[in-house]
Amino acid sequence: MDMNQVVGSHDLLFLTLDTLRHDVATQLAASGRLPNLAALLPGGQWEERHSPASFTYAAHHAFFAGFLPTPARPGRHPRLFAMRFEGSETTGQGTCVLDAPDLVTGLAGRGYHTVCIGGVGFFNKLNPLGNVLPGLFAESHWAPELGVREPRSTEHQVALAVRRLDALPRAQRVFLFINISALHQPNRHYLPGASEDSRETHAAALEYVDSQLPPLFAALRRRGPAFCIVCSDHGTAYGEDGYNGHRVGHPVVWTVPYAEFTLP
Repeated sequence: MDMNQVVGSHDLLFLTLDTLRHDVATQLAASGRLPNLAALLPGGQWEERHSPASFTYAAHHAFFAGFLPTPARPGRHPRLFAMRFEGSETTGQGTCVLDAPDLVTGLAGRGYHTVCIGGVGFFNKLNPLGNVLPGLFAESHWAPELGVREPRSTEHQVALAVRRLDALPRAQRVFLFINISALHQPNRHYLPGASEDSRETHAAALEYVDSQLPPLFAALRRRGPAFCIVCSDHGTAYGEDGYNGHRVGHPVVWTVPYAEFTLP
């Protein structure tokens, strides 16, 4: 993929499925429980990658610097985007190199209208810390109905995204970033009868997310070609080796699902 041909000619979607584990994502795709995402994933499968960080704030700072999750195999892997700096060993001919401090600012400089639809607390705009990442964007949104405690959060996030996409002129290229919050704890409400979060409720949350995404992809198709990146920022532990949660160096945290594809 030559991103120098994509940037400027396509809308860009960056969808982070916050906290999604690679093993859960892979299992559900293989068993037919993600019909909407699986139809778009190359070969119907997630790519296994390693996150640059173990929790949301750090991972997204890396993402917005051009360091997306790295393929989980040896070698130097050229990146889609890079901010110009000396000595980069992963900038290839197809890398879009931006003279900017971050991806959002760089794309704005290329004529993109940048939109952030927040999810977890680091995007909630309720305090100085919660304004850092949204503050990169020309337009940013957060409300309680988009957050981790709202069982219909993805529905609300997608509806807002569709409204914003439809309101913008088709000639205006858009960089749309959405941080999906539903997978983050608490997620027990997605599995009837569950009293605590678990790998099973995490899986049920992913099924819910998948069911809500079609209107988003339909809105992008209405505008014309779109290049999409869908991935997790980190996983989370549910008792493996005594660990719970994330911000720890465990394989279930570092290993994440990743996909990139083009919508015509």
